[in-house]
Amino acid sequence: MRHIIILGDGMADHKVERLGHKTLLQYARTPYMDLLARNGQCGLMSTVPEGYMPGSEVANMTILGYDMDEVYEGRGPLEAASIGYDMKPADMAMRCNIVCLENGVIKNHHGNHLTTEEGTRLIRQLDKQLGNGSIQFLPGIQYRHLLILKGGSKHVFCAPPHDHPNESWHDLLPQAECAEAESTAQLLRELIIKSQRILPEGLSVWPWSPGYRPRMTPMRKVFPEIKAGSVITAVDLIRGIGYYAGLRLIDIPGATGQANTNYEGKAQAAIEALEEEDFVFLHLEASDEAGHDGDLDLKLRTIENLDSRIVGPIYEALKDKDVAIAVLPDHPTPVETRTHLGEPVPFLLWKKGIVADNVQRFDEESCASGVRGHLKGNEFIKAFMSL
Repeated sequence: MRHIIILGDGMADHKVERLGHKTLLQYARTPYMDLLARNGQCGLMSTVPEGYMPGSEVANMTILGYDMDEVYEGRGPLEAASIGYDMKPADMAMRCNIVCLENGVIKNHHGNHLTTEEGTRLIRQLDKQLGNGSIQFLPGIQYRHLLILKGGSKHVFCAPPHDHPNESWHDLLPQAECAEAESTAQLLRELIIKSQRILPEGLSVWPWSPGYRPRMTPMRKVFPEIKAGSVITAVDLIRGIGYYAGLRLIDIPGATGQANTNYEGKAQAAIEALEEEDFVFLHLEASDEAGHDGDLDLKLRTIENLDSRIVGPIYEALKDKDVAIAVLPDHPTPVETRTHLGEPVPFLLWKKGIVADNVQRFDEESCASGVRGHLKGNEFIKAFMSL
């Protein structure tokens, strides 16, 4: 049997008064996800282990079965892998956002939705003026870039900018977690300040999620039934996870990580990949971005687009084949708080002929009564791969 995970990043939410005290999944029109839930098996999953921040890197690696205590090294090393940078033993890598600052606070984490072309030009300008043998800025996608520090310490606290909208950026500057890391923290603070003199007014770099090269076992060595697999995403972080998980990276023209992404191209690539491969991890970022922006209408539209333009076409193409489908978010990104939360998320598992439970809709409350219960750690991926 072949397997596909369809992940709507940040899709889960809280009840919203404007929606009649319903969550967005309860309010949105999602006939295909509801169909799969009604004819499949559902439950809740804790994607963020105790003691970890509710970042997408933690949640997505947990969904794929990785133990954070063994492999976690932050976002930086994962995104380094996704852009083809081979980390050396002395390297410390960090995700490096270009953020927008206004009136002393972080206005947004994405530099007013920079394009990849704009972001690349700006980050190369920074590398030219601030880079040296120990400091290197590398371009990624849109506002998401990479900072490499030779000999840097990962033991610094760096606030994820998407978790602190409208908060004072001065109060969030990097801080050392131990005396040995103070020089790294001081360097990061200096780079943030210096970048504001180089970038267009209102923009700044914001490095965060530091780490060294991770040690992740490819999924095919854990699950022998995965002889070959792929990852489909527009986000460097997820590409990096896929790289270390031993999955083939599929590039989709027009995939943006935003609400205007190429849904149809992603769906068709997944269908075609499953003709030859055993496993596909299909990631959609749009709902998370809308949640961070606090845009209720847009987040509803991204959920409905995922249903009609991703889940629907994939189900229709594969419903009579020997394929198992899972659908879930990685974490909630509520539109009214605009930050990631570590709360459990709903999931559904479907394959032709599965014995359905009594869940009728795919949403946070309905899935809580599903036969699969509340899963943690690698329990989800084991349950899914055993279908």
